Amino acid sequence: YKYRFVPWLALNLRRQGRTLRYVPESSQDKIISDEDVFETLLKTFKALFLNDFSRQADILALLPEVKCQYLEVLTWEQKRSKVTSCNHGSQQVFSPEEVLLNTLGFTVGRDQSSLVSAGTGVFVTKGFVPKGTVVSMYPGTVYRKHEPIFFQSLGNPFIFRCIDGILIDGNDKGLSRSVYRSCRRRDQLGPFQMSDESWLTAAPQNPLAVGQYVNNCSHEKAANVCYQEFDVPEHFPIELKQYLPNIFYNHDTESHLRCVVLVTLRDIKQGEELFSNYYTVV
Repeated sequence: YKYRFVPWLALNLRRQGRTLRYVPESSQDKIISDEDVFETLLKTFKALFLNDFSRQADILALLPEVKCQYLEVLTWEQKRSKVTSCNHGSQQVFSPEEVLLNTLGFTVGRDQSSLVSAGTGVFVTKGFVPKGTVVSMYPGTVYRKHEPIFFQSLGNPFIFRCIDGILIDGNDKGLSRSVYRSCRRRDQLGPFQMSDESWLTAAPQNPLAVGQYVNNCSHEKAANVCYQEFDVPEHFPIELKQYLPNIFYNHDTESHLRCVVLVTLRDIKQGEELFSNYYTVV
């Protein structure tokens, strides 16, 4: 065993010490309610869906009940298409960041961290984020306790441990990247995408999916966000699952998909970097 685990220790413990977030009980992990998290994700994903409405034809054709929900939007879209075709114009489609700004009042993005030698960080690039707001999501492959993650963990600082032992691998490079893309293709049902792989690129279609790059707080930079676990309910709309940046490693699992969101601990202004605590001690 020493030959298996010594490389992991050498690669991971050589890093600077990380602060701890003590959680006496899993119920005390909730900064805001699961209902508030659900409503925020639903609101954001619906806005992204409507912004990309013209490319959802295959999904709407297979789900007439969903099409009925968006019938008013569809009628408006058809009228606008006629007007733009007469004016020889093109349909205006906002970027995901613009959709987030119009929906939640802020945008977040990756940039060089304000901490020395910290690499990439996450900033509020536009707008204002009130206290108690879902400001980001932690993307990646979701592993349960008994599932293999040893080789993916080597030299990987992006593995997040949930309170119940579930692990989320948020690395967008190397073996972790290949595993996520493979699982995503496995779980796709025709035109229905059960998860989003665009977070592996520089231009994610879900602009919240940058939480793996939030840096650890320091003595100079106090934490302004906190991780909160969220299990996606069964009634989550199937047409909006294409924006979820997480997927199970094991396809046969009957558990609810585990997501981790980052919730603000105070008001955050434009230009501020997000900082949190990496480790959870139960």
